[in-house]
Amino acid sequence: MVATYNLPVTRLFLLTLLSMALGHEVGNSGQYPLVVSTWPFLEAVRAAWRAVDSGFSAVDAVVEGCSACEELRCDGTVGPGGSPDENGETTIDAMVMNGVTMEVGAVAAMRYVRDGIRTARLVMQHTKHTMLVGEQASAFAFSMGLPGPTNLSSTESIEKWIKWKENCCQPNFRKNVLPIDSCGPYYPVDTENLSDRTCLTANLVETFGSRSSHVGLHNHDTISMAVVDKMGHIAVGTSTNGATFKIPGRVGDGPIAGSSAYADNEVGACGATGDGDIMMRFLPCYQVVESMRLGMEPKIAAKDAISRIARKYPEFVGAVFAVNKNGVHAGACHGWTFQYSVRSHEMDDVEVYTVLP
Repeated sequence: MVATYNLPVTRLFLLTLLSMALGHEVGNSGQYPLVVSTWPFLEAVRAAWRAVDSGFSAVDAVVEGCSACEELRCDGTVGPGGSPDENGETTIDAMVMNGVTMEVGAVAAMRYVRDGIRTARLVMQHTKHTMLVGEQASAFAFSMGLPGPTNLSSTESIEKWIKWKENCCQPNFRKNVLPIDSCGPYYPVDTENLSDRTCLTANLVETFGSRSSHVGLHNHDTISMAVVDKMGHIAVGTSTNGATFKIPGRVGDGPIAGSSAYADNEVGACGATGDGDIMMRFLPCYQVVESMRLGMEPKIAAKDAISRIARKYPEFVGAVFAVNKNGVHAGACHGWTFQYSVRSHEMDDVEVYTVLP
């Protein structure tokens, strides 16, 4: 679905002529601010809208929106208290990007800190780096004044982990391995020599299974948000606690600029969600923005980025939204029905758009 907005007739005519000359579609130039987010994370979008409508910058509004989602533990897959790894621990990945300066701040596999998106902004503001990881990211957050250390697990995440352990740690993200017992340790197996070893082959298949069995709604999710502020400046941000039962140390697409999100003030922005291990191999949001730079409308750019992944991985699940600098937005998805949320001046409240695969 593509949203367009009304303009005075004379202005629309002039913009149409300019658009035809440049090969770009007409949008709602000047009708800022605007907030777009993956999924019906209504309170997060409202928090970002309140900030940007009050005159906050796009970067600050993105941080407010994603922080609200962390506090609310959106879908159990954002912020503390969700998505335990194989050890039962919850860790945080987050990223923020300024589409004016192209600066990025990110944290990955961060432990003991609740504020993922705020730490990411501190990385952008107070270092010359792009990403900090693990306990060193946590130490940086504490040095910058954020609270902690905090146990990021919750009653729900621990209960989920215990049930998973009772199910012989299935499903999991291992492949081509066999466990010493039902939950590891694991050792690598040469699958080419397993054809006559029926029992071992059966156990091997049970060990890693199919990706589709454990990547989907409510167990593998991300908030990815784009904001255009009153100055027309664009920023994006993401936050996630990653894939449920991930291998400890795993970093998904959430903190990777160009994969989970990307922004360029000259063009527009993109946000993504889904199977990050697959999607990050294609940098879909970078692809979307570059396609829009070349003249593609957001709807076509989004579909093109998703189709590039689907051609190589037909069983993957994922989605993107695209928004150009004029505020025209669209989404595309594969393997599930995707919803994204939008708030603009023309709306009384957040509106949710549904995109079919």
